[in-house]
Amino acid sequence: MITGWLNVKLGIMDLLASILMMTALYSINLRIMGGPNIPLITSDTVFSLTQPSSLDDFVWRPVLLFIVVVIVKILLDAYFSTDRSGHALDRLKFTNGTVPGISTDRMVLIGMALSNALVGLGGALFAQSQGGSDISMGIGTIVIGLAAVIVGESILPARRFLFITLAVIVGAILYRFFIALALNSDFIGLKAQDLNLITALLVAIALILPKLRRNLRIKGRA
Repeated sequence: MITGWLNVKLGIMDLLASILMMTALYSINLRIMGGPNIPLITSDTVFSLTQPSSLDDFVWRPVLLFIVVVIVKILLDAYFSTDRSGHALDRLKFTNGTVPGISTDRMVLIGMALSNALVGLGGALFAQSQGGSDISMGIGTIVIGLAAVIVGESILPARRFLFITLAVIVGAILYRFFIALALNSDFIGLKAQDLNLITALLVAIALILPKLRRNLRIKGRA
C-alpha cells in the first residue's frame, strides 16, 4: 500500500517508489529478524505442522506447495471475475491505465497491496522450505519472477485472467525446469555460478519469441 501511495499520492515515479520501499524494508526486515539470518531447522513450519504421518517430508512439501498455488489461483480468478473492483483492475493493463467511472489511484493501491501480499506469502513459504531466512535471499528474485511471467505469457498468450494466472504458473515451472536442465547437463558445462547468465538468456529468448512468432505469421500470410 505504501509503495502505491508514494506513486499515486506523492507523484514519485513507480519504479523509484518500489526501490525506495524495498530499501526501507531491508532495515525493517533486519529489525523483525533480529539479525541477518534465522535458522528454522528446529522450528515448526507450515510443512511440519501439516505433514500427514503417511507421507515423507520430501513428498509432502511439493504437494502442499501445489495446494497453496491452486488455492491462490482460484481466489485470484474469483476476485478478478467480480463485476466492479476485480474487473476494473484487470482492465487497467489493457486500457492505458484508465477505466471510466473507476478511481485509477484506488485500483493501483489495491493492485500493489495484493501483489506484494502474494510476494510475502511466497517469501514465507520459501524461507520455511529452505529451513532458514537470510536477509539477502530475496536478491535477484524479481528477475526470476519476471522470467517466469515472460516465459508463461510467451507460451500461453491470453487476455482472460483465468489463463493469465495459468500462464504465470506454467512459466514458473518451466523456468525452474530449464534452469535445472541447464545446470545438470554435463555437456553444456554450466555451473551454479552461471545461474544469472542462464536467467538472462531465458528472459532474452522469451522476449524474442513473440516477435519471431509475429514475423512467421506475417510471412505465412504473404
